[in-house]
Amino acid sequence: MAGNPAVISSPQKDIGLSTQEANRRLQTFGPNSAIDVEESTWRLLWAKFLAPIPCLLEGAIVLQIILGEYIEASLIAVLLIFNATLGFFQESRARATLEALRKRLALKTTALRDGAWTILSAEKLVPGDIIKLSLGSVVAADVRLKSGSVLLDQSMLTGESLPVEAGPGHDTYAGALIRRGEAVAEVTATGHATKFGKTAELVRTAHNASSQQQAIFRVVLYLAITNGIFAVALIGYSIFLKLSVEEILPLGLIAVLASVPVALPATFTLAAANSAQKLAKTGVLPTRLSAVDEAATMNVLCVDKTGTLTQNELAIAKVVPFDGYDENSVLGLARLASSDGGLDPIDAAVRGSARPAPAGLRLERFTPFDPNTKMAQAMVLDSSGSQRTIIKGAFSYVAKASRCTPLATSEASKLENQGLRVLGVAEGPPGNMRLAGLLALSDPPRPDARECVRTLQQMGHPCRDGDRRRTRNRCNSCTGRRTRRKSLRWKNDTGSDRARRLRSFCWLSPGRQVHTR
Repeated sequence: MAGNPAVISSPQKDIGLSTQEANRRLQTFGPNSAIDVEESTWRLLWAKFLAPIPCLLEGAIVLQIILGEYIEASLIAVLLIFNATLGFFQESRARATLEALRKRLALKTTALRDGAWTILSAEKLVPGDIIKLSLGSVVAADVRLKSGSVLLDQSMLTGESLPVEAGPGHDTYAGALIRRGEAVAEVTATGHATKFGKTAELVRTAHNASSQQQAIFRVVLYLAITNGIFAVALIGYSIFLKLSVEEILPLGLIAVLASVPVALPATFTLAAANSAQKLAKTGVLPTRLSAVDEAATMNVLCVDKTGTLTQNELAIAKVVPFDGYDENSVLGLARLASSDGGLDPIDAAVRGSARPAPAGLRLERFTPFDPNTKMAQAMVLDSSGSQRTIIKGAFSYVAKASRCTPLATSEASKLENQGLRVLGVAEGPPGNMRLAGLLALSDPPRPDARECVRTLQQMGHPCRDGDRRRTRNRCNSCTGRRTRRKSLRWKNDTGSDRARRLRSFCWLSPGRQVHTR
């Protein structure tokens, strides 16, 4: 189990934890993995006979035996066993596939142990470990950066597609992807004590009654009411005829037995298994047969916007050139101040929209993005051989390093209010640069997003997300998702009743999204 990292002493400088101390902490805090409650095969199979619907069938078997109808009891028992084994084997195959994928995708990380950098399985990390974060790697635990700087893609955790700059003292969470840079960090939490682990635990424990069971119970209820009326009438008529108790009792048992749809659970299981096989061919792997029916009966959709409604890739949404420049020249200058490759999402967006460099400019030196200056820089020579500097970066920093007009500041504010990330591009002789234009970036919607949202809203499903208000509004305008202009301030969990009446939500943590179900 993971505990409070505040009581963990930091390892000695430049040495890291010793193997002995790391093993002790691993015993104390447990492996760095989400809680995975493994149940034995027999327990899982036995559970198939203890669910509410199987219990109804078992009750029907008992009634048939009481009535002496052993053949009918045997037929119901066969249906019961068939229903349980089919569901068990289908779900076992899905679990085996997921386990194989999990093992193939097991994370590795570089940790400082006994004074040497060692490649470890991420599951062996403990609070207090010193690890190295490098380009393209996934942060394996909650950490606090000690040195260096990185560009973090936290879309899997926050839903925000825009990357975040992080330096010494910055807290970074498990699941984030390193898009640029390198840093050394200290592990602060592992396993289910991480932000990712807590979210996974919410999902694991958020159980609702199966919609399939609810449907069968409704059928049983209607049958019970109907049969109950007939049973009362039948027993009343039997009493009127002065039949003995021994003769009336079988009639009552038959009426009760008629309320149990013995073949209905098997029919549901066969239909769900067939649907699961069809979904598997399309790349969807249901881990429970009931999940197929539950997905079809959902009434609230909690949207992971990034990568679901959007492409999870930054793109140039708008170019605002200023006097003396046009869109092509601004994009050409930005391309000169961008890397030729790599995982930096901003440079990738510029490369995807770039035009040829302005005529007469030749690149001499490129300086990658510096997290201290918040800018990338290129040194070029013009046709006369004079040296010129091109800078590209956060608008506020570029504006300070160049001549910026009030019009440019106003345009940047408008774009930011639309939920766009704004970059500035400036060029000119060192110390006398002028602002060439603005680049507005966004995460564009998927081609089918608008149609998907339209269909969901026609079905009456409200959409929920965890985005900031500006980002949410930008996504709504691109996908056609409607929202009410009404905010919900959370003071306590009683607000969830009001939440159910709203159509759209923004900036909700996973815990709050659970409370709005």
